Amino acid sequence: MALARTLLTLISTATLLTVSAQTIGDTTIALVVVQANYAQQFPGGDLVDRFGTNSNIGLGAFRKFSNNYTLGGEGSFMFGNKVVEPGILRNVINSAGQIVDNTGEQADVFLYERGWSAFATVGRIFPLFGPNPNSGLHLKLGGGYLRHKVRVQTQKNVVPQLEDEYLEGYDRLSAGPAALAYLGYQHLSNKGRVNFHIGLEFMAGFTQALRAYNFDTEQYNTPNRLDLLSGVRAGWSLPIYKKLDTGFHYY
Repeated sequence: MALARTLLTLISTATLLTVSAQTIGDTTIALVVVQANYAQQFPGGDLVDRFGTNSNIGLGAFRKFSNNYTLGGEGSFMFGNKVVEPGILRNVINSAGQIVDNTGEQADVFLYERGWSAFATVGRIFPLFGPNPNSGLHLKLGGGYLRHKVRVQTQKNVVPQLEDEYLEGYDRLSAGPAALAYLGYQHLSNKGRVNFHIGLEFMAGFTQALRAYNFDTEQYNTPNRLDLLSGVRAGWSLPIYKKLDTGFHYY
C-alpha cells in the first residue's frame, strides 16, 4: 500500500508540472520514470499444475541515474480464470454432480486464479538504439515476494462448506520470496509524445503452502514449491526530470 501511495503521489504531482521538449534528447540525465503496464503470463514449475495462462497488471517507478543505472520498485496483480488442478471441489459435489447451498438449491461456484507480487529492482539502460541516450535496452533484476491462491467464488449462493474458515481448506494459498528478470526496450521520446516500454519478463517464486491441509485431497500440503511465470510486459511510461534552468518537467 505504501508503494502504491508513493507512485500515485508522483503521478499527481507530475500532471501539474510544465512540459519541456529538449534536455532529454541531448545527453544522459537523471530522471524518475513512473510506469503502468500489462503482461500476459505463462506458468511453469509447480504452478503449471494449478493454473493456466493469466493476466497481470502492474504499477512501478524507477530512478534512472545519469550513468543509466536504474533503481526502483514495482508491484503487480495477477488474475486468471483457468484453474487446472483437478478435484478441488470434489468433497462438496453431491451424487448428482451438483453443489447445493444452504437452502438446498443448486449453487453456482467458480474457481479463479488470484495473486500479487512486489519487487525491488536494479538495472541499467544500454542506449544501443532509440531516439536519445536515455532510451534503449533495459535490463532489470529484482528480489521480492510472490503470493497466489485459488479464489472460490460462490456468487449469490451461501455454501456452508465454502464459507469462512472452511474456505481455507480449498484455496491453496501459497507465498514466499521471489526473483525477477526483465529484458526489454525503454523508449523516452525527445518531444514527449510517445513514452513506452516492452520486454520479456521472468519470475521465480520460492513459495510454500500457507494452508497445512487440503480438505479435498485429505492430505497435508507439500511445504516447498517452485512457481515460475514468464511472459511479455508492455505499458506506458511517464518520465519526470529536473531541467537546469527552470525546475521540474515531465513528458
